[in-house]
Amino acid sequence: MPDAEDVRRIALSLPDTTEKIAWSMPTFRVAGKMFATLPEDETSIAVRCPKEERDELALAEPEKFWIADHEAQFAWVRVRLAALEDEGELRDILADSWRQAAPTRLLEAHPGLGLPPEG
Repeated sequence: MPDAEDVRRIALSLPDTTEKIAWSMPTFRVAGKMFATLPEDETSIAVRCPKEERDELALAEPEKFWIADHEAQFAWVRVRLAALEDEGELRDILADSWRQAAPTRLLEAHPGLGLPPEG
């Protein structure tokens, strides 16, 4: 089961990512734009997710994904670390959120990062 240290290690391995404490918790930013937080007890993460996808995830897998009340108006979703299959799933979730926050120059420099493998 991935934990807070796995979140930190994977997030910081993504290009141009920094960690900054905000609201008394670790936040991860790409080129200054936040893409993940490690809230309160560090058993979950909050990541960027388009609202339509977020709602579908929360309905399809409520044991894994949920929407925090104070984040409902934003395009963010919470993810329970204990519900993740493995570190690879955590990496995919963080990379997808990174893509949503990364500037064009980084997306162009890392075109496959955070995209599902082509089948």
